[in-house]
Amino acid sequence: MIDTAAEIEQARALLVEMPERPGSSLGALGAAFLAASAAVLLAGVMVLGPGFAMKDPVYQDQFEN
Repeated sequence: MIDTAAEIEQARALLVEMPERPGSSLGALGAAFLAASAAVLLAGVMVLGPGFAMKDPVYQDQFEN
């Protein structure tokens, strides 16, 4: 037979809540950096506009006679 008491105790052990850890200031700093980077990149896209395109530079052979 199956020992139900042992299974119930095992299930209770899995359901016990873990103690909450305080938030990390390093995580908040990382999130703020990510948000600021996204804002700067989005502002750059808005300023340049949808028609902006960078052309490939033309290289000339310097040793050409």
